[in-house]
This record gives sequence, C-alpha cells and structure tokens, in this order.
Amino acid sequence: MGLGGGRVRFNVGGQVFDTTTTTLANAGRDSMLGALLDSSWNLAPTISGGGGGGGGGGVAEYFIDRNPACFAVLLDLLRTGSLHVPPQLPEKLLYREALYYGLLDHVRAARWGAFDGDRLLLAASVPGRAPGDGTAIRAAPDGGCCVAHGGAVHVYNWMLDERRPVSLDHSQVNDVAYLDEGTLLIAARERLGKYDGGLAVFSAVSGDLHHRFRVVHDRQAKSFTAGALTFDQDSNIFACCKGRFNEYGIGVWDRASGEQADFFYEPPGCALGDADKLQWLDATNALMVATLFPKTDNCFIGLLDFRQKNVVWSWSDAGTAASLDDKRVLHAIAMEDERSVCVINQYDDLGFLDFRSNAGGVRWSSRSKLMNRKVPGEESCYPKLSTHGGQLFSSMNDSISVFSGPECVLTSTLRRSNGGAICDFSIGGDRLFALHNEENVFDVWETPPPPII
Repeated sequence: MGLGGGRVRFNVGGQVFDTTTTTLANAGRDSMLGALLDSSWNLAPTISGGGGGGGGGGVAEYFIDRNPACFAVLLDLLRTGSLHVPPQLPEKLLYREALYYGLLDHVRAARWGAFDGDRLLLAASVPGRAPGDGTAIRAAPDGGCCVAHGGAVHVYNWMLDERRPVSLDHSQVNDVAYLDEGTLLIAARERLGKYDGGLAVFSAVSGDLHHRFRVVHDRQAKSFTAGALTFDQDSNIFACCKGRFNEYGIGVWDRASGEQADFFYEPPGCALGDADKLQWLDATNALMVATLFPKTDNCFIGLLDFRQKNVVWSWSDAGTAASLDDKRVLHAIAMEDERSVCVINQYDDLGFLDFRSNAGGVRWSSRSKLMNRKVPGEESCYPKLSTHGGQLFSSMNDSISVFSGPECVLTSTLRRSNGGAICDFSIGGDRLFALHNEENVFDVWETPPPPII
C-alpha cells in the first residue's frame, strides 16, 4: 500500500529512523524508498504508536534488514541534498547500500560537483594493473574510465572498481572511446599475416565482443589497422584506416547498423591513414584530422567535408626549413567555438590556427614556457590538449595547466607529487583522469560539490 502523507518509521537492522513522506519523495519513484509513495506498493507496514505531535494515529513502520549506519547517511542525503560520510564508514559499503535502495545516482551526484577546471581537487590515485606504459586513458560519461595497455583495455566503473578487462590477445590497442557508459569502441593494429586488428565494439561491463566493423573495397572485405577514433551526433563512427592494398583514409560506419557508410580516401599530401587526432565539428559539419610529428616528418591538419569529398581547409609545415630548433606540432584540438585549432609544440608553447583563413602560419604564444617544470633525468611525454566548458587544458610533464577566457589566460595548474610525467588525460563524467607513465598510475580529479547554505 502507498503512503498518503505524514510520518514514516523505518527499523533498519534494529535501529529506528523517523522521517516524512516529503523526504522520501526526494528519492524518486524509481528508488525503493520513493516507491513507498506509490499506491501499487504491496509491502504492508506495521503500525506503531503515534507518539509525539498529539495525533491519535499510528506511524507506519517498515523493517529493513540492512546496515543502519549507511541508511543514516542516505536518509540525511535525502533530507539535506548533501553527502556526509563518517570517516569510519567505508565508501564502498555505502555504495553497495545505495545500490540496494536505488539511490546510487543520488550519491554520485552529491559525491562531486559540476566540472570546473579551476576548482579541481585530487580525489584518488589508482595503481595500474599492467606492465609498461599505457596507450590512452578515456573518461566514461558516468564518471568511470578505461586505460589501454598493449593488447588490453582495463575498465573501471565510477566507483573506480575494476571490471573485467577487454583482451585483444596480441593485437595492439591504438585508440579507445566510449560510445556510452556501457559500450567501448576499440581500434587495434593488424598483425602481419593474422588478419586481425581493425575496429570493434565491446561491452564495458562484461568485456564481451558485440560487433566487428568491416572495411569494404570493390565489394570485398579487407583487413586493416584502425587508429584515431571519434563520432558525431548522428551516430556515425569515424576511424583512420590503413589497409594492405592502399586502403588509406578515414572510414565511416553507421553505429545502428554496424555497416560501412563511407570512406574518404587519402588524397596526395594528406596523411589521413596515420592520423593522430580526429575530431568532429558539429557547427561546420566537418571532420578535423591531424597527423603530427613524430608519426610523420611533416605535420598536417585539415577539415574534411564528407558530402563533397573535399578538404575544405588545411595547414602543413611541409616545405619549411627543418632544424632541431624548429617548433614541431605534437598535438592539436579544435576550440569549442570551432573558429580555430590550438596546437602545442615540443617546447610546450601553445599556438593557434584560424579555420577561417587558409593563409598564414601558427600564431605561437610562449606563455606556457614559464610553467615548464621538467625534472632532470625524468622521462618526458609528449604534451596533450583538451577543451571542456570553455576552458583549455594542456599536459606538460607532470602537470596539467588550465587556461580560461577568450585569450586563454593561465588560471590554475593541477600537479601531483609523484607518478612521473603525464602521458595522457581525459575529461568526462565531471571528472578529469590523468595517466602517468612511470608508476603506471592514473589520478582522478573532481570538483567538490557547492556548499549548501
């Protein structure tokens, strides 16, 4: 029977809690506690004495054989909207109980606030599970992540519990992306004579293979190596591809059907099959492709229009004088306004290219050189770039710099005391994940929730 209003009493593991239907309504109808308000609820409570308030009616009491300490924290969360976990209460135990009551999303929402690069705090450091440097780290939409090591992808839920890994036997993972919180897209290198590699979808929960994508040329399926990945809002998946018979370019697949939808063959002077970075630009309806040093001697960045099979904008450093002191582009990211692309060189200088003009070179800024803290004798990693919420993020050795505003002014720096240089980082699910190369560890940075006054 449902509860029409007034007080409700719970006996949880022998400890009594009094609350109201108003508080229970905050749990939502999809939760166990919120379902008590539904008229179709068929768990009959016992009626205890009215006590207090001067009313003659009794109080509905429900007995739940669960942990009372966790229930107290969850009930307080429904009352106040804030999460206060006593030091002696293990968080994993609280998460387990929250899952039982259907309140896990409430705990997650209260656990950390909306992402703000200038307010991030180090929340956890998770040791690696595999030897050697990681290839990539990717943030999941729900706050979890995955780390690619060699031929395996190690997957973590938002509570940072490791799930069953995805194993590709001996195929090297080149890139990985989340299609959603439960689905991983993995690009792998083809081994000589093995006809493996390519592109496939796996479950992020079980690690099982769901679908393998094919590249078809002249009505024949071809084996290929897949590299950098991205996707658009229309369920198209993009991957750079290298085949054995000149099938070099960018493949496109329909996510719903799993079938190849298009292929942009590599034109002369555009190294598309070796691309380091793919990024779909919604406003311009174009794909940014960046093939960068040291994978190739000459850097190329271009915008591809798949409707007309045309490179509508491009930049390359081909033909420029080469010396050890030249600034070489090592990573690139299109800014969120889609008017320019930000690049970074081996000196950690930021530069900008204007998408609205095919003339002119990189406009370099040396402001980031002031923050270079390379430790003598420490192995360095190539810098990486990312954007989120109007901010620009740049990894430099063992730290990540945050730039804000239209002029990209340095506003904060994220740094950990050990772990070595940062080889990759990713932002998603209101978290930033940074993968270190020396200790094979990744850090989790979160924005604390706003204070409730």
